[in-house]
Amino acid sequence: MTRLLDCRQLQAQYGAVKVLHGLDFGVKEGGITTILGANGAGKTTTLRAVCGMVKTGGEVELGGMRIDGRSTEQIVRQGVAHVPDGRGTFVNLTVEENLRMGAYTRRDKAQVEADYERIYRYFPRLAERRRQQAGTLSGGEQQMLAVSRALMLRPRLLLLDEPSFGLAPRIVQ
Repeated sequence: MTRLLDCRQLQAQYGAVKVLHGLDFGVKEGGITTILGANGAGKTTTLRAVCGMVKTGGEVELGGMRIDGRSTEQIVRQGVAHVPDGRGTFVNLTVEENLRMGAYTRRDKAQVEADYERIYRYFPRLAERRRQQAGTLSGGEQQMLAVSRALMLRPRLLLLDEPSFGLAPRIVQ
């Protein structure tokens, strides 16, 4: 199995403070990789570094192409979706508008429409609330929406930071 993501000597810093110091890891195509560690160990920063959301050093390759040094928007356009910790929904937009934001780089309109229905089958509660403002959803519903928005991109790589945060155990399963 080939690697979809390959990080070599990944470094990250906030201002002048370096917080990642030469991390090497990869994610196999079609695989699942989990980063485990205590609070403050750098899990969230690692995901942010892959997405270009923090100042980084080292090399990040997606499908054999270097993406380090690119803007977050360019990385998203390459098919990387990130669900941040703490949900990260657009609270002033409706559920449906949030999902549209997830698909904004896609041009396959018929497939996008089919994906709305697929998402609503995964999370029927979101279908019930499709016209409701995201900021008025419960915490678990906002988490479902954040994951759903990322799935609407049809990503090559899906980065989930605390994906089960606020979800009922049945939904997590």
